[in-house]
Amino acid sequence: MKRPETPPTDAERILGLASNKLGTILREAVRTEAEGKYRHWDKLRHLAPPDGFTREQLWGATKLVRRAALKDLPLRDARGEPFRYAITDMISRLLHEIDLGAGGNIGMPDPIANPQTRSQYVMRSLFQEAVTSSQLEGAATTRAVAKEMLRSGRPPRTRGERMILNNYLTMQRVAEWKERPLAPDLIFEMHRMVTDGTLETPDGAGRLRRADEKITVQDVITGEIFHSPPPAEQLSERLEALCTFANGSVLDVGKPEGRFIHPAVRAILVHFWLAYDHPFVDGNGRTARALFYWSMLRQGYWLFEFVSISEILVKAPAKYARSFLCTETDENDATYFLLYQCEVIRRSIVALHEYIDAKSKELRETDALLRGATELNHRQQALIAHALRKPGARYTIEGHRRSHAIVYETARNDLLVLARLGLLEHRKSGRSFAFIAEPDLPDRLQRLVKSKSAIG
Repeated sequence: MKRPETPPTDAERILGLASNKLGTILREAVRTEAEGKYRHWDKLRHLAPPDGFTREQLWGATKLVRRAALKDLPLRDARGEPFRYAITDMISRLLHEIDLGAGGNIGMPDPIANPQTRSQYVMRSLFQEAVTSSQLEGAATTRAVAKEMLRSGRPPRTRGERMILNNYLTMQRVAEWKERPLAPDLIFEMHRMVTDGTLETPDGAGRLRRADEKITVQDVITGEIFHSPPPAEQLSERLEALCTFANGSVLDVGKPEGRFIHPAVRAILVHFWLAYDHPFVDGNGRTARALFYWSMLRQGYWLFEFVSISEILVKAPAKYARSFLCTETDENDATYFLLYQCEVIRRSIVALHEYIDAKSKELRETDALLRGATELNHRQQALIAHALRKPGARYTIEGHRRSHAIVYETARNDLLVLARLGLLEHRKSGRSFAFIAEPDLPDRLQRLVKSKSAIG
């Protein structure tokens, strides 16, 4: 990935223009900013400036327009300079959509509200986030293999599979951790879980990096250094400051020097803060994303028990990395990261609703086949609906147990009933048993329904 070009830093030079020319270039900057794209110099320099002006003058005007809206953060860079952010009109719109789609009691989808089917969507989110968050960090494992490992309960065979299992276990705990205020020991606990058995330096789990552990973020091909985190001697103090910021709330507005920070903005900036500080020898990205989920759930965004942001991030990892670099190269302006993450969150919420709609449609389509098979519970119906789409699919008791978060005996009984009804083939597989969906499953289901109707 190419590092964004560092912008000119002498924006004030345009103040020397004649008043009429200054007014013209400032109006142009206001117009382009209204488009909501919050362009970095690396993109703006390729645009044609207004007649009679240079690109540098257009950039200077853009920076002057932005400065009035920027707010300082308690986060400082290694030199002590503050990071800043602005809530643009585009960010305000995205935050409104996030509030409507993921908070309060508005529009809770029926499958999630229904306690009988809720666990399926929780498990789907855990699978997705565990796999894609690990892939962002280089885990070279396909989703199919990773999901087979998680569902079957088999031990991980590679470092990538271990990363995925760790993320899966960590995400299960985040829903519990939301009840705890953030403190260094909780961050260390998160880090130990996401890195267990995956570090080249095993004793690096759950502790800050030391001064002799030089960490940089760089291009794996060219070796170009993109980011040099703050020195190790600053990390303890910086971690305390991060916790103080993360534990803030809208109630801080009434306190001295307090101001309103939108809850989703706070969660995004917590994500950015830990990723910027890079306080650990490895696993910083995974820990930062776990902190983001902790913050969203703690602040009332209940839908984030079902949402996977990494599912969106992994589709364009260069854009994710670029949002960090744009911030660091442009005078610590975190608006670039904030805008990008707001869009990622919006897309992840849309993806969840689309998935729910697709699953609801599938259930309606299979309802005709399942109608009459009233002895099947909701878990068995979900498995048969999947088997109808996946002829030859193989199911195990352990996989069924993990998919629905149920005890072993309940899972065993579910599958044995389906085998007795002739809907699955019960076969020996090594020391255990497997249940196979035969290609003629639709015919078997129809015969079952007809026989039950005849008996009735």
